[in-house]
Amino acid sequence: MRVRFSTAHAEPAQRRRAWDEAVSRTYFPLDLGFGSGPGFAGDLDVWSLGSVAISRNVSDGLVYRRHARHLLQDHDESFLITVPERAEVSFRQDGKDVRCRPGAFLIERSHLPYEFAYADPNALWVLKVPSAVLRARIGRPERLATLSFDATRGVGALFVDMLRLSAPRVDEMDEAARDMAGRHLVDLLALAVESDPRALGSQATSVQGAHLQRAERYIRANLARSDLAPNLVAQACGLSVRYLHQLFETQGTTVCGWIRRQRLLLCDEALRDPACRRTISEIAYRWGFGDQAQFSRQYRAQFGRTPRDARAARAARSA
Repeated sequence: MRVRFSTAHAEPAQRRRAWDEAVSRTYFPLDLGFGSGPGFAGDLDVWSLGSVAISRNVSDGLVYRRHARHLLQDHDESFLITVPERAEVSFRQDGKDVRCRPGAFLIERSHLPYEFAYADPNALWVLKVPSAVLRARIGRPERLATLSFDATRGVGALFVDMLRLSAPRVDEMDEAARDMAGRHLVDLLALAVESDPRALGSQATSVQGAHLQRAERYIRANLARSDLAPNLVAQACGLSVRYLHQLFETQGTTVCGWIRRQRLLLCDEALRDPACRRTISEIAYRWGFGDQAQFSRQYRAQFGRTPRDARAARAARSA
């Protein structure tokens, strides 16, 4: 449940190399740039909460670089939500630069090269979320990369509070509770960012954006309903069916296509989850698919493999 690493346990000459290996193992392959001084100190604690992981990274100043060559063998995309506590961090990805100070959090995407740095000793809380888990709650989360969000008030502050408070309690939870806590963290993250107009990333006006968010929220809350359809969504949100279709067209999709993708993402999340004991049929029915054959066809079209293959791959990783 909890893994701890400290450079204090390594020989002085091996500390930088040991820290490089620990960080790359915790997050994904990275190149590290250390300061010019001879010494280096760092402590890294990692807690698993189902499919997500919390880490607390305390170290001297560093530069973390993710290069294109790192992406070649790394097929599982993930996002890092990073909360600096002691010093400002700088982040550069996809030609964009952002600075994130204590009191805020930023989002990093693993599937693009980036540079993340802080010159002074720092303490970071980091939530690592698989792409499939985040996409099941936030449409096109890549829009959020390089954005910094307020963590001093409202849901943003609640998200960070829960992140900090969850870690010390992980060892007191059973597997089901840890999995649920991880999901709640991601739900809070989604709530914290979905109201930010920058997260829309479209040509929608603020009014259109508000209608779209309300429709998306209703759909996510009712995905288990087999009768979920555009007319039901429009009626619940006080919109015309035609206007609802226009809203989703601004996002490059259709209402039915968006519903189907959200259902498939949640099914994929369950199939990848080692704690999930439901059968493939139960997972499909749980998220609104009345026909398992149709579900299998749509799942394969979306993810390039069958639900059975996805579950077998999960079992092989857990072995």
